[in-house]
Amino acid sequence: MLSVPLGSRLGEFAALATAIFWTVTALCFEFAGKRVGTRALNLIRITLGFLFLTVFSWITRGKLLPLDAPPSLWFWLGLSGFVGFVIGDLLLFQAFIEIGARISMLIYSAVPPLSALLGWVFLRERISFHGLLGMAITLSGIALVVLERGEQGGTNSFRHPLRGVLFAFGGALGQAVGLILSKHGAPSYNAFSATQIRCLAGIIGFGTVILATRHGRYLIQALKDPVAMRIILIGAFFGPFLGVSLSLLAIQHTSTGVASTIMSLVPVLIILPSHLLFHEPIRVREILGAVIAVTGTVILFFH
Repeated sequence: MLSVPLGSRLGEFAALATAIFWTVTALCFEFAGKRVGTRALNLIRITLGFLFLTVFSWITRGKLLPLDAPPSLWFWLGLSGFVGFVIGDLLLFQAFIEIGARISMLIYSAVPPLSALLGWVFLRERISFHGLLGMAITLSGIALVVLERGEQGGTNSFRHPLRGVLFAFGGALGQAVGLILSKHGAPSYNAFSATQIRCLAGIIGFGTVILATRHGRYLIQALKDPVAMRIILIGAFFGPFLGVSLSLLAIQHTSTGVASTIMSLVPVLIILPSHLLFHEPIRVREILGAVIAVTGTVILFFH
């Protein structure tokens, strides 16, 4: 029987692991965000992720900080961290509180088509007919879940709070921009060290937000909440440390399209655990919407 070496599929395996880890971290951060708020949650989890990465870098590379990276790489990855972590995740985690992780991650599946669209606008990347079709199908799957027809054939309205839906779309846009900046800034640099730079930018960004909004007392309250801290610790391990690092590893060892497609499985993977942990009802409409959204991503990148 013909075997396929693990190394030849490293990018695909990394992307699949990322999807699983992001499912875990989304559930953790939905729970923790409702207890301590999104600002405190984000600063704590990014700081913990940075500490995990620092220890890992010291063990594997003998360096506490990626000081071997050139200034241009620090700039692009720092900018990626600010856009992806600070802006994107702040909006996404607020969506977790407003509409839950399951619906938020479904809307978040707009990241691949948004990435393709941004690549066309800023990087002059070509979008084929199949790409446009995939975008339309993905957005149709999302619309199936978040929209509903008004009474007696009236106009469509949102099934979920508009505020939460907009937060989730904002998070998806931030992630898409951050992904392009990471790809541009670190096409071959060590993925874990690149994430360490992004996390450092996130710490500075979230620290500034907390100081500007005078939410320091909420941070102190969060640090004194042992239940929330345990959940944040788990989420930080699987999110900023393993998940984000493996997502960069994935796009380095396979195409951005293949990696994004596999990582977009989160809306499907999260359905059952959300039901078991938060007793959210499993609706056929939401399952169908998630499957359609993932199918659209597949069409977008595989043709």
